[in-house]
Amino acid sequence: MLNDSILSLITFVPTAGAIVVALLPRSGKLIQWFTLLVTLATFGLTLHLPAHYHYGQSGFQFEENHPWIASPKIGYHLGVDGISMWLVVLVGFLGPMAVLASWKAIETRTKEFYFLFLLQQTAMIGVFVALDMFLYYGFWELSLVPMAILIAMFGRNRGAQAAIKFFLFTFIPSAFLLVGMLWLYAKTGTFDFVETQQYLSQNGSLLAPQALWWVSLAFLFAFAVKVPVFPLHGWLSDVFSEAPTAMAMVVAGKLGLYSIIRFNLGLFPAQSRQIAPLMITLAVIGILYGALIALVQQDLKRFIAFSTVGHLSFCTLGIFCFTVVGLNGSVYQILNHELSGAAMLILFGILYERYGTYDMALYGGLAGRLPRMATLYLITTLSLIGLPILNGFVGEFLILSSSFGVHPYWGAAATLGVILSAAYMLGMIQKLFYGQQSQLVANKPVPDVMAREGFALVPAAILMLVLGVASPYWIRAISDAVNGLAGNVAHATVTLTTNVAEKR
Repeated sequence: MLNDSILSLITFVPTAGAIVVALLPRSGKLIQWFTLLVTLATFGLTLHLPAHYHYGQSGFQFEENHPWIASPKIGYHLGVDGISMWLVVLVGFLGPMAVLASWKAIETRTKEFYFLFLLQQTAMIGVFVALDMFLYYGFWELSLVPMAILIAMFGRNRGAQAAIKFFLFTFIPSAFLLVGMLWLYAKTGTFDFVETQQYLSQNGSLLAPQALWWVSLAFLFAFAVKVPVFPLHGWLSDVFSEAPTAMAMVVAGKLGLYSIIRFNLGLFPAQSRQIAPLMITLAVIGILYGALIALVQQDLKRFIAFSTVGHLSFCTLGIFCFTVVGLNGSVYQILNHELSGAAMLILFGILYERYGTYDMALYGGLAGRLPRMATLYLITTLSLIGLPILNGFVGEFLILSSSFGVHPYWGAAATLGVILSAAYMLGMIQKLFYGQQSQLVANKPVPDVMAREGFALVPAAILMLVLGVASPYWIRAISDAVNGLAGNVAHATVTLTTNVAEKR
């Protein structure tokens, strides 16, 4: 019976928690403890999905499909497949980590912070489970609002400016997305993703090719900004610099990449094939550009922002190779990077709480003072580099092996990004933890990783290892979903080639 309502529970338990938070008194740590319980409950509910998922079965599971608005035809349609299921679990897992990371960092206006944080969690989960495009768009837009407000409220120096930049960069492309959805509704008579996909696969040839091309670009533009794909990354470094750790953990990557896979490959396979050369080029440029800029950064927040551009560009590369291996690797790498990137942001936040600066030049010799922290930093760094037996290796290997088979020269160029990634990540470890002890470190004794911080970081470190050595458990569900997507693109490619040949 729980299968019939599990997705609604996962989505709206955080909203119910936010309403309770709004009614709680501000005194003490009651709000923090309650929010932690809500996020733990949400995570517990997400574990129902992999426990009851029917592996080997294509299509969506745990569906809830009820009429909502008669005209226009809008339904309350939820469901997950092997792609979105693990992303929902990921959001659930990151929730308690984010609360624990904010325990000391957010000590003023805690009610506003945790209220908006829980709304943000509902919005992110809603994006992954919504199968009605109108409902999806509501969650997509909702995810922008709490983020922008929290960046403005809790920014370090220029929070308001960063919030405005973030909102404009992400809201304006979303207007094009809405126009594209409305055009599809006008042609298909439904906002339902499954019905729209069926209509386009059967009757897409009856629609104007140029119109479909522009609609697919409207979708891709909105999603590429949210990834962000180079050169649409202009908002990311400012937002990472100003956002609280809990918000920086979720600001980039998974929403945009998931949406490209779900909508562009799902609804517009032929158009995705046509634009693939450009997207692969931008992905490889993003890999190298992000790595080179990260290599010269001194501010830890800007360092992780540009490294994120490079790492997420690997996912874009894998998606637009259109192979099952590449798509498996891209989805898996989304999980890997969001986990390891979140852990690194928490670790940076801990250093900032201890020493009050993100400037790498002021650190040095921390390993002797903080051995537990040095260990967690090293594990997370090796994960982001892609060391074998850790999670990052699996995704990068699948993506690169796929790209070598389809675009060997671009694959070779992308491999250089792996080398550069090792250079800047290990360089960061060297500057922070080794060498001569800096004056800041010598003059300010601070505690090593505390129990609260360990509860957030140790499970993440263990999961990095588990994801590295037991990847088939996750990938078998992902493969069930991406097989259909790769097949759709292959079929669309054959059809496109045939049509071009006939015109000639």
